[in-house]
Formats: sequence, C-alpha cells, structure tokens
Amino acid sequence: MPSKSKARSGHTNEGYPLAAEEYDSMPSSLASFDDPDKEKNPKRKKIRHKEEDDERQKGPPSLSYFELFRYANSWDVILIAIGLLCSVGTELCFIGMVIFFGNITQGFVNNGQNGSSAANASICAPQNSTVAFDENLDEPEDLMVIVERFAIAVSILGAIVTLLGYLFVSLLNASAENQVFRIRALFFESIIRQDVGWYDVTSTNDFASKITEDLNKIQEGIGEKIGMFLFCTVSFLARLVNAFIYGWELTLVILAPMPVLTIGLGLLGKITSNLAEKQSQAYSKAGAIAEEVLSAVRTVVAFGGTEKEIDRYQKSLVSAEEAGIKRGQLTGISLGISMLVLYGAYALAFWFGTKLILDGFLNCVVVYDASNLLIVFFSVLGVSSSIGQLPSYLESFTTAKASAAAIFQVIERIPGIDSTSDEGEQPNEFNGNIKFENIHFNYPSRPDVKILQGLNIEINPGQTVALVGSSGCGKSTCIQLIQRFYDVESGKITIDGRDIRDLHVQWLRSHIGVVGQEPVLFGTSIKENIRYGKVGVGDEAIIRAAKEANAHNFITKLPQGYDTLVGDRGTQLSGGQKQRVAIARALVRNPKFLLLDEATSALDNQSEAIVQRALDKARQGRTTIIIAHRLSTIRNVDHIFVLDEGELKEQGNHEELMKIDKLYASLVKAQQGAWIGGSDTKTGKLPLFQGKEFTEEEDEYQNTGLEALPFSSAHQASYHKSRMQSKRRTSYHKRKSSQLEPNLEEEEEKKISIFRLLQANRPEWPYMIVGVISACVVGGSNIAIAILFGEVLGSLSLTNIEVARQKTITYSLLFLLVGIFGGIASFFQAFMFALAGERLTSRVRGWAFSAMLRQEIGWYDREENSAGALCARLSGDAASIQGATGSRLGTISQVAVTLTMALILSVYFDYRLGLVTACFVPILLVAMFLQAKIIMGQSAVERKAVGKSAKIAMEGISNIRTIASLSLEKVYVEQYIEALRKSHEKTIRHSHVRGVVFGFSQAISSWAYAVCMYYGGYLVSQNEMTFENVFKTSESLIFGTLLVGQAVALTPNYNKAKVAAVKIFNLLDRTPKIDISTRAGENLEEIEGHVDYANIKFSYPTRPQVQVLKDLNLNINQGQNVALVGHSGCGKSTCMQLLLRFYDPTEGEVRIDGKRIDAINLQTLRSFIGIVSQEPILFNRTVADNIAYGDCSRSVSMAEIIESARKANIHNFIASLPMGYDTPLGDRGTQLSGGQKQRIAIARALIRNPKILLLDEATSALDTESEKIVQSALDQAREGRTCITIAHRLSTIQGADCIYVFEDGIIKEKGKHDDLLAKEGIYYDLYTTQSGQLPTL
Repeated sequence: MPSKSKARSGHTNEGYPLAAEEYDSMPSSLASFDDPDKEKNPKRKKIRHKEEDDERQKGPPSLSYFELFRYANSWDVILIAIGLLCSVGTELCFIGMVIFFGNITQGFVNNGQNGSSAANASICAPQNSTVAFDENLDEPEDLMVIVERFAIAVSILGAIVTLLGYLFVSLLNASAENQVFRIRALFFESIIRQDVGWYDVTSTNDFASKITEDLNKIQEGIGEKIGMFLFCTVSFLARLVNAFIYGWELTLVILAPMPVLTIGLGLLGKITSNLAEKQSQAYSKAGAIAEEVLSAVRTVVAFGGTEKEIDRYQKSLVSAEEAGIKRGQLTGISLGISMLVLYGAYALAFWFGTKLILDGFLNCVVVYDASNLLIVFFSVLGVSSSIGQLPSYLESFTTAKASAAAIFQVIERIPGIDSTSDEGEQPNEFNGNIKFENIHFNYPSRPDVKILQGLNIEINPGQTVALVGSSGCGKSTCIQLIQRFYDVESGKITIDGRDIRDLHVQWLRSHIGVVGQEPVLFGTSIKENIRYGKVGVGDEAIIRAAKEANAHNFITKLPQGYDTLVGDRGTQLSGGQKQRVAIARALVRNPKFLLLDEATSALDNQSEAIVQRALDKARQGRTTIIIAHRLSTIRNVDHIFVLDEGELKEQGNHEELMKIDKLYASLVKAQQGAWIGGSDTKTGKLPLFQGKEFTEEEDEYQNTGLEALPFSSAHQASYHKSRMQSKRRTSYHKRKSSQLEPNLEEEEEKKISIFRLLQANRPEWPYMIVGVISACVVGGSNIAIAILFGEVLGSLSLTNIEVARQKTITYSLLFLLVGIFGGIASFFQAFMFALAGERLTSRVRGWAFSAMLRQEIGWYDREENSAGALCARLSGDAASIQGATGSRLGTISQVAVTLTMALILSVYFDYRLGLVTACFVPILLVAMFLQAKIIMGQSAVERKAVGKSAKIAMEGISNIRTIASLSLEKVYVEQYIEALRKSHEKTIRHSHVRGVVFGFSQAISSWAYAVCMYYGGYLVSQNEMTFENVFKTSESLIFGTLLVGQAVALTPNYNKAKVAAVKIFNLLDRTPKIDISTRAGENLEEIEGHVDYANIKFSYPTRPQVQVLKDLNLNINQGQNVALVGHSGCGKSTCMQLLLRFYDPTEGEVRIDGKRIDAINLQTLRSFIGIVSQEPILFNRTVADNIAYGDCSRSVSMAEIIESARKANIHNFIASLPMGYDTPLGDRGTQLSGGQKQRIAIARALIRNPKILLLDEATSALDTESEKIVQSALDQAREGRTCITIAHRLSTIQGADCIYVFEDGIIKEKGKHDDLLAKEGIYYDLYTTQSGQLPTL
C-alpha cells in the first residue's frame, strides 16, 4: 500500500523569509538596543537587581509550551496556522489512500473468485434467499474500472500530499527560523549589555552551547515538530476512528498487544537514553583528561607522565564502552521485540480477519471482506506507529522549554548598570577631577569579603598618580569603579563633583582610555583594532594615535601595514607591539582619563623601555592613574597612593614616601634587593631609564627572531571573577609558531584499505560475522513478509472456505515465525555491531591518544595539532571510523539480500510488472535517503555559518571588560547579526529544498503503487497474472526499497569514516623524530650534572629560516648555579628545551657528563632534570598527586611528598587547608594563588631529587610579597644541584655563580654580577634600565 514515512526531525534550522520590511530592518532595530515595543511587550519584564541572588538559586522559571512563541510576530502565527492545517491535510490524504487501497484489494479478490459467487450463494440459500445478497455477489464491478479509479485517486492524493507536505514543512520551519533568528539576536544583545558584576556570578562557559545548541533545541521545539506532533495526533485519532468504523472487533484484537509494546519500548527507550547520557558523560570525562594532558604536554613528558596519562585516559574509556555496549544490547532488544510484535500483529490480524470474513460467508452475513481487513489492519498499524513517535516529539518540546527558560531569563534581564541606556547626564565639558568619598565595596561573587573599606582619594585634573600595594588591596578595583563596571556599596565616586552614577555610562567610558597588563586585541586588522577605540574615526586619526603610541614605525614595516591581521587575541604580534597598539586604541578617542593597569609588568626590559616611553608621551595633559608592581616605573609620578586591605595607608611622592620609611619604602626595598635609594640631584626624582636608551626600531627583532614556545603553555592572561585574586594574571608572552610560518611537514594523504579497517576490528570478527548473518536474515524477512502478504490475500479468493481457512492459519503462523526469526536476527545485528563498534572506538581512541603522546614537541607546534584540534580528532575521528567497518557491513548485507531477492522474485512472478516496478526503485531510494538525511539536521554549510556567528559572540563574551570599556556593544551586536543573517539566508533556501524533498518522499510510494497496481490490474484482467503475484511483486520491491532507503540513510557516513580513518592511521603510522616511548639509548644509573652545549645551531621546525641559536657554546659545571639573561627571542628558553630534548639541534651537540644526550635513553635523561616555569601547569588532581607527579616512574610515599613540600616552603600552607594534601586543585590549579602554585611546582620538581634544576622565569609573574616567599624556596632548592635560571628580574640572579648574557642566539657576555656591571656592556644596560638607577659598585 502507499506508505507514509513519518519524519523524525533532527536539527531543524530551516525557515522562511522574514517579511521584507522586518528582514531589512533587523540589524538596525536590534542593534539599537532600545526596544520600541518595550512598553507594549509585557513579557520583557525588568528583574530587580537586588533579588538576583535568590532568583539564581531558584533557577530559571519554568515555561508553558505556548510561551516558547512569545517572540513570534503576526506573520509567524499565520505561517504556523497554515502549516498545521497542511499537516492535518497530509494525514487525511493518507487515510484516503488506505481506504482506496482496501477497495482495490477487494476488487482483486472479487475478480479472483472466478465464479465463486454462485458457490457462496448456494451456501447461503437454505438459510437466507435474499435476492439482494445474490445480486451483490453475481455482479461485481469491472476490475479495470476499480484499478483506474485507484490509480487516478492515489495519484491525485499523492500530488496533494507533495504540495501539503512542502507547505507543512517549509512554513513551520519558516516560522521557527524567523523566531530563532530574532531570539539569537536578542539573546546576544542582552548578554553583551549585562554589567560586569553579572558576569562575576554567572558562568559563561556554557554560553557557546546556549547560543548554538540550546537555540537549535528551541528551533526543533517550535518548528516542523509541532506539525509532526499534530500529524501523529490526528493520525492516531483519525485512524483509530477509521479502524473502528470498518471493523471494531478486528481493531480491538489487533490493538491488544500494542499497549504492552508501547510501555515496554518506552521503558527500554528511557533506559537507553540514560545509558546514552552516561556514555556521553564518560566521553566528556575522557575528553577533559585528553584536553588537560595535551594542553600541558611539555609538563607531562618532562616529568615522564606519558604512560600514567595513557593509562588514566584508557581507564576513563571503559565506562563509556560498557555503557555503549549495554545501549546497543537494549537497542537490539527493542528492535527484536518490535519486529516480533509487529509481525505477530500481522499474523493475528490476518488470521482473525480472515476468520471473520469466512464466518460471514458461512452465516450469510457479510460484515467483513478483504477491504475491511486491510483498512483496519493498516489503520491500526498507523495508530501504533503514531503512538511510538509521539514521545520523541514530546521530549523535544520538553527540551525546548528547558533551553528557552534560561535563555529567555537572560533576554528579559535589565542590568543594574545598563551600558546601552540613554539615561544619564552628558556634560559638555569637564576638567577631570576624580574623588573617592568613603568608598565601601565588595564584589558580587564574594559579598562577605570587603575589598574597599572607607577609601578616600582625590586626584586633580592632569595629575599622574599611582596606586601601589600588595595583591588584593583594592588597586584594580579602583580602576574598575572609575569605569563603572560596578557600583559602590556605600559612599560615592565623583567626577567634577558629579556622582558617576548620574552620568551616561557610555559617555563616561568614552572619555576613559585603558591599557592593561595583557591587552585584548580582536581578530581583525591593526587599523580596525585601533578604530575600535572610537568607532567611525578616520585613517588620519588612527595614524596620529599610532605615532603617539610609538607604534607607527613597526606597523608600516609590516608587509600589510595597518591592514595586517593580528590573529586571535593579537597572537601575531609581540608583547610590546600589542601594548603599543592598545595604547594607540586608547589614545585615538583622546581620553580625559588614562588608566594604566600594570601595562609593562609582563614585558622584558627592552619592550618595557619602549612601551614606557610611549606611556610617558601618552599621559601628557591627561589625568592618569597607574597601577604597577615594578615600582621603578612610577617613581616620577605626581602622587602615589599606598593601599593596604582596602584602605589608604600612605600618600605622597616617591621621595616623601621613602623618607617616611614605612609600607611603600618596604615594598621598594624588597623589590630592589641589595640596591635602593639615590636620586637625580638636579630634579629630586629618579629617572626611569638610565644607561642605554632603547628605541622603537630596536623592537623589530621581536617580529623576526621571536623564540617560540616557552615551557609553559598557560601564559594567557585572564580575568578572575573575584578581584581578591585579581592580580594573579599571567602573561601570554609567546606566539604559536605555527601561526607565523606555513606548515612544512604535510602529512601524505593516502588511501586506507577496507581490509586494514577491518583488521582494526579483528578481535571482534566473530561478533561481526554473527552480525552480518543476522543482517542477511533481516533483509530476507522483509521479502518474506511481502510474499506472505500476497498469499494471504490470495487465500481470500479460494472457493473452498475450509481450504482458505487452513491456508490462512498456515500463513499466519509463518508470519509469526518470520517475526521470531527476524526479531532474533534484529537483536543480534544491532547488538553485535554495537559491541564491535564500541570496542573499536575505545581501541582507536586509546591508540590515537598514545600515538599523540609519542610525538616530538615540534609536532605540537603545528597549528593543526593544537590541543583543541587533537581532542576533536580523538572524539570525532574515532567515532566516525565505525561507519567504515562493522555497521557498514551489516547494512551492505541487509541491502544486498533485500534488493537481490526483491528483483529476483519480481522477475520470477512476472518480468513485465517486475521491470515496471523496478523503475521506481532508484527514485524511491533517493527520495528516502534524502528525506532521512535532511531530517537528520542542518547541512555542514549552515553549521559553518552559524559557527562564524557563534565565534563572534564568544569573542565578545570572553572579552566583556574590553568590550564594555570601549563601548563596543552595538558594534558586536551588528557584526553578530550580520554573520547570523548569512546563516539565516542559507537556512531559508534550505527550507524549500527540505519541504520539496519531504513532500516528494511522502508521495513517491503512492505514485509507485498507482502505476504498479494499474499495470498489474491490466495483466490480471487479461488473465496473464494472478492478483496475489501482483501484490507479491509490488510489495517486495516497493516495500523492500523503502526499508533499504531508510537503512542506508541511517548508516554512518562512509566517506566521513574514510577521511577519519586516513587521519587516524596517518597518525598511527607516523614515526616521531624524538620518540619518548623508545627503549633505545643508554640507561644511566647516575649523573654528576655537568652540562655542555657545543657549537649549537638551532631553528624551530615550523620556522626553519629563523635561526634562534647561532654556534652557541656554553659550559656549566657540576653544582654550578648559572643564569641566562637577555631579551625575548635571544635563545634562553631554547637552551632549556634542548637540554630536555624537546628538540634536537640542527648542528652541534648537547652533552651531559660528556655524553651526547641523544645517545642517552630519553626517559632516563629527563628523570635527572626538574623544571619550574613562570606559570607552571598543575593538574586537576589533589595536592599530593600533583607533587608526586614529579616522579611518575614509581609510587611516591606520603613522607616523601611532605618532605618535598617542606623544602619548597609550602607544607604549612597545605596543612592549613581543610583537606590538607587531599585538597583538589581544580583545573590548572585555579584554587591556588600564583605563589602557592609556584611552590607546589617546586615541590614537584624536588620529589625526583633532580641533579639538574631548570628555573624558567619562576618568579616574574608574581607580586613582590609572593616573589620573596617563592625566591626563598628556590634558593633552598638550588643547593647541591646544577641549576640553570632564566629571569627578567635581574635582582633575583645577582648571586649566580655565572651569568650568561644572550643576544641574537649567541653569548655576548659572561661573568658574575659585579664583573658584568663593571664592563658596562649589555648586562649593565639591562640592569640599570630595570633598577631605574645607577648601581653603586
């Protein structure tokens, strides 16, 4: 019969064009931020700022389903109404087809009786001789009239279904797309306008999923699925009524097992869903482990943690594999039970239906005939099918409501500090006097922690002042309060006597320029980054600002000049260059206030000198507030405010505060170490720079000779939600070398043999063989049903009622038998391939992860091998590879058996009808394939477009402070909507294709039946074919093809699997240049610690044309404490990485105790070396586990852990924690301060009792207080070991046995501190620049 293929919607991001006026005005209307319908729309309620904590605890309010449509306009409502009517019309057409199919079946049966009417009449005559009955039997309607009527009616209904199906899908998706387009824009608009305090207490980590996945879920819930839900509801009701009309007794009998089936499958579905969630969580856990390890791969390999991490990752996969196998088992049970009950229903229906028909003949009361039987049968099957699909749609609606609740809550929230509001004063002119009056403040994220406690400060117009103090004293808080990121708890901040809360927010911020420690640059050109300082400013103003910031010269020397793209977060520029672009961005708006928040603390000496000169020029004529840990940079300011615990403790200029000799003086002395005091006798102020004066031009080395990839991979600055830890920032002082140079090592694309893929699944071959055999049985059962269907109908035309009854019983039992075998086969097919597939996925993930950790560090430098990309390959490629192995074989087997048997049987029964029917096979296959593929979700092109808009959104959200300070909210909303519009347009075009395919796929089987039945009827009328063979031929080919099309479409993409396999096997086959897993090399029992670099030349693999080390010769004796100093890019960190053998030198040798390190076993070599870097990577483990990680070759005792902690000066702190050494540190050790992390890293390095200790800028990111504690721990750690130290703060290495001064890849000077100062060379310049004064020798 004509089958209706119920659509199971996946992602439905298709839609219909907005009304032209609305479409064109969308960006401007949304970007304006001022909703003209705000007063008319009561749904956008203002949530009281004071009540937000309670609201947040309660979670988002629940929504009713109809509230999902709150952002639908009148046009959307019209589209929904028409779409729903079309969905109802589509279902009514299918009911009509069922009735016509029953009628033509009765026509065939009547025609096949061949004079049995008289026989049947004679049976009835003794009991009932009514003429009417005999006349009805003796004068059947001509078969061709019935056939023609069926063909015409079904063809017309098919055309109507095509039109209605197209309208139904496209219109409902139209409305959904319009609404979601609107919701996406409003959601991002609302997020970007929220105050900073809201971000402090609201996790934004899931906003990427909300802005994509959650909105897609909403679209599913308000799109075509409402039509499918109504479609199934109408189908359930209408077909149930239709079945009872045509035969209530038969209906009740067929319905009997359905409730049990529905409940059983529902329970199995629930369990399966839970297992899927459990598996997803397990894979997420494994993915988190992989991300943590791959992001910290240098730390992992340095401490020999490779095997430990591989074991940890593989263990995390076990639960996912077990859940997947159980899920496959339950899926198999569901399929098996479904097939058994379905075919059992076939058997029951045909047995009981035939019994009713034959009993009617015997009793001469014809209530049931073949038409009733088929109409009731297919109607009840439609009822059960509809019931089966309704839960999935209800689940989509529930999911949509849950997703919408959180999103709508954000949309409707009016921030306490609304940066887009038009309210507030905008004075025509002002002087720039700032006054803090008795300010009390605490951050929303920590309301119990007082940050400012009665602070009183006054800054006069044009004055340059500095705020100093230890971390957490409130310095940066003052900067943020001036920008009105937060409102004070009590007191007030005034500008020229006006409370800043009375000023227009964006007007206020437009007069403030901010430069931070790690300024955020956006992924666009230098010109556009500067223009962001004042949107709409011309090129001349941009160039003028760049000149003021000492940036013009280096910009013009770049190949693209001002059009040079800076990369994500400015990664294509050096630290000094980024700072100067940020200064230009601040100056282009000609601000009245300039706020400098540690603007040079993350820079090396030369970069600091250049940037400091730019800042000195920038602050002229402006009220300037400076925060700095390096006190040498603020000695000549007009006024210094010393803060401690949120209170003003001291104030005055440098000389005055030094004379007081209290808090400020102690900070200066602690920072300067052995040398303090001294001033310029003429000015009474300390000059910022003496000795060599660096120029901007000298900074160009940073763009060509930058030393790539320091040891730490976590030098990226970030804002912390709690400003109690606000200064625990780290500098991102590296660039990915792979972004600077083209990839020089392309993996050769090669074809992967299917046999190699199967070889990967070799341990599961027995299961796969069972699965293939089962798939063949399932394919054969489809054809067997078609044959039995024809035989049952044929038995109804037999003249001998007892024979007919006997045959019906036989065929019904065969139906049941086919159901039993088919059900068992379905179970084994699903279960066996799930088992093989899950084990293959786990195996391949393990192989791939292990192979990744075997690679040399240079492999990770390449852009395509970033941690994120590798994690995606681990999850995506390993899962995709299943599509080319077991399940693929099962589908091929099932398809081959079904189509082969169908074609053979169709030709066997009648080659003419077989050929006519075969013409529809490819069309049916394509239609069903396209329908299932389209329903499964958005196309890759649309996802890419949506992904681009999501990237813009996440860039804005992650850099919200920069966005707010620059007042770029409107700019980002406009960019987001513009990117979203492209996706919207693609979705609109796709919706029409989707509608056409849906309508056509619903109707094509109807047209196929119309043609086949017409031609088959013609052959029957000519006595050239029996009618039962017509049904066998048409059902076997058409029904079989429909099943094949659905099976093929649901099979994992084979091409995707092949691409994934190529990537996986390329990785597995790659031979690392430095293989950590190899056992080759000499295993040394002990070393003395003598290190020698002989004639070393080196270039990083990704930038071979840039030579970092140039014939370097360096000798370090056993137990010696040496320091490597020099500008960024001179080769210091490279020496450490060569010693750890992260890389091999291009020329020359690195030796330990006279032995070439490439002749020493790699794991043995690294076991003698401990390292502590500027921003050490700690793992999401306990304190004890992190310290024990220093020696992964053995089980470290707790006594050893405690002893190492004592040596690192961290034991007392750990012991004071509630959980002591069992305290979890969180992701990357975020639960600790910078100094605490450093000391745990020192303890980790000491646990292995290394002979060689490497200290890579281990204190440069710390404030003065933390540095003192960590430096003390380092001094203890160095005792008795060969120690190599890299430091920008030269005061920390004055006691070194020998200091090596690097420049341009070679050693320019060496000697002790005093000796180098006496030479007055490079070291002298570096030292005097940093100290801010001439040393006293």
